[in-house]
Amino acid sequence: MMEKMIFGRYIPGDSVIHRMDPRSKLIFVFVFICIVFLANNAVTYAILTAFTMLVMLLSKVPVRFFINGLMPILWLVVFTFFLQLFFNREGQLVFHYAFIRIYSEGIRQGVFISLRFLLLIFLTSLLTLTTTPISLTDGIEMLLSPLLKIKFPVHELALMMSISLRFIPTLMDETEKIMKAQMARGVDFSGGSLKDRVKAIIPLLIPLFVSSFKRAEELATAMEARGYQGGEGRTKYRLLVWRPADTLSLCSLAAVTVLLVLFRDGGIL
Repeated sequence: MMEKMIFGRYIPGDSVIHRMDPRSKLIFVFVFICIVFLANNAVTYAILTAFTMLVMLLSKVPVRFFINGLMPILWLVVFTFFLQLFFNREGQLVFHYAFIRIYSEGIRQGVFISLRFLLLIFLTSLLTLTTTPISLTDGIEMLLSPLLKIKFPVHELALMMSISLRFIPTLMDETEKIMKAQMARGVDFSGGSLKDRVKAIIPLLIPLFVSSFKRAEELATAMEARGYQGGEGRTKYRLLVWRPADTLSLCSLAAVTVLLVLFRDGGIL
């Protein structure tokens, strides 16, 4: 299960993406999430796909790892595709059998929306795959620092988000251990009716919740024992440094945005 979990997991490396400032990576991902909706034809989606593949190659994270990580949510991508395929009634009729009608626009939108979903998954996953939780916390805190003027708890929010991301792989690992322990005691998670499967999940959820609350209590006790008092007056051992590569990455994203605007349907070209 851990090998198929990509979100919230960090992979150590020395690539140009790993060395980038976490602030630039956060801005990069946020802007990418916005501009991905500018694509509406084959050319613009080809530009986004090529750009995403280039970033993935620069990160030096194995492509096989992304494929394995995609498997648990592949059903959602397939469901999105068939939802557009069977319920979109625009365009020319391509296939007709009984009550099933498939139109050209349904195929087009199914492919494009599924591809958009995959691109978002890959790019957002790269943020945690190439950034340590500590660096991610510092980046979020620095970007939200202007909110300190209105007494917004920036440090606490950044710490909370970082801890949440950090414990996603831990909880998945804990779930796998509990499942193996329950299976050794005769619990069947895959067989039987839907009612039986729901009943089989209860012995899994209860110990998982207990261990999660216990882990949270231990973390809170450890922070209090070390004198944690929040972000006020704290110094940092690791200082964030904005490098030319960070500026170049945002410039490349701006160039992609311009290309999407030029080549999208209804654009300038």
